[in-house]
Amino acid sequence: MFSKALVALPFLAFALVAAKPAPAPVAPTPSIAAPADVAADPANRLTLELSNGGTVVIQLRPDLAPHHVERIQTLVRRGFYDGLTFHRVIPGFMAQGGDPKGTGQGGSELPDLKAEFTTLPFLRGTVAAARTDQPDTANSQFFIMFVPNVSLDNHYTIFGRVISGMDAVDKIAPGEPPAEPTKIVKAYLGK
Repeated sequence: MFSKALVALPFLAFALVAAKPAPAPVAPTPSIAAPADVAADPANRLTLELSNGGTVVIQLRPDLAPHHVERIQTLVRRGFYDGLTFHRVIPGFMAQGGDPKGTGQGGSELPDLKAEFTTLPFLRGTVAAARTDQPDTANSQFFIMFVPNVSLDNHYTIFGRVISGMDAVDKIAPGEPPAEPTKIVKAYLGK
């Protein structure tokens, strides 16, 4: 009987290991570079001409946040962002704009958006949707990161990345609100 138990032990151990559920698959982190088809579409290129004399070009990422990108494109086509300020600019963190009230309390007349969080990290030049402390409250406001910030990862919807003009972003007037805020003179889509 003892010898039969010794023979059966390896099979029992194998059966126990085989019975364990497989670990849940981990979603791969998307690339910070836009896929070729996204980058080739002129509607996915947002340009902001700023009152500080600089121009910022943002690669929009509908592959990551299709509803947020659609919202930005809609508002840009309506001229919504033209003349709006960067009302909250924290050196070493980010510059926030897109509020018609200029206080951080406003948005467009369109309904708020559901969050579209990804595993993409918040790096210098990341563009994301601003919101309240509730995830599904993004509307028209956005922010551009001056530096990486891992505390934001998986908590805000990233919808783009600055691909040209970070020097102009670095020159956005600081303050909450700034004494003389930097304005978006003109926002447009295309190359």
